[in-house]
Amino acid sequence: MQHGVGGWGPPGHHPAQPPQPPIPPAQGWPPPAGPVAPVPEATGHIPLPAPAPAPTGTGAATLAVLLIGPAGAGKTTVARHWASTRPVATAHISLDDVREWVCAGFADPQAGWNDHSEAQYRLARRTCGFAARNFLANGISCILDDAVFPDRPVIGLGGWKRHVGPALLPVVLLPGLEIVLERNAARSGNRRLSDEEVARIHGRMAGWYGSGLPIIDNSHLDVEETARALDEALSRSLS
Repeated sequence: MQHGVGGWGPPGHHPAQPPQPPIPPAQGWPPPAGPVAPVPEATGHIPLPAPAPAPTGTGAATLAVLLIGPAGAGKTTVARHWASTRPVATAHISLDDVREWVCAGFADPQAGWNDHSEAQYRLARRTCGFAARNFLANGISCILDDAVFPDRPVIGLGGWKRHVGPALLPVVLLPGLEIVLERNAARSGNRRLSDEEVARIHGRMAGWYGSGLPIIDNSHLDVEETARALDEALSRSLS
């Protein structure tokens, strides 16, 4: 038997195949620009989006808040600012504004506190409580402000909780007397009280110390800083 005939060589020897021409790229595809990098092996790791920042303060909670303080403490201004800067619908209900809905026959406390002014005060409180419950029932938070005295719990804080609900969150705003006198002097109309009356009210408000309620001394805080302190105090009360 002859070897080397018909491409057969010595036993165990296979001749090298002639070089093959490169395979042309498929129709319509450009040729690769260079060597193709190997595809890395999948590890199963799936990147997750960064977590959203946790809400600060009261966040989106539906709240009923009672802001307590003497005349000149800044209750109305702070309450309105807090209500207008929350991320959810929030209403501000001012007891003084509701009392002044009465035009003819308004019982001005500056003319003396009597049965007539007391009756209008109680009526305004019930009206505010009804409005607050209506807002809450429709998912709208609310903040009320009033000069509630700690030595009259039945018609003071207790009365507000009867009208609004037991979940009412009270916070006391109590700056120093000199600050209250200065702010009261800048008021006008029947909102301005005598210095003697302001000092008397401020002295009675000191009874809130030791009550367990959150107390904010905003003597050296502006409106925005006080509203932020209010939100932080409410957050602690919720937790």
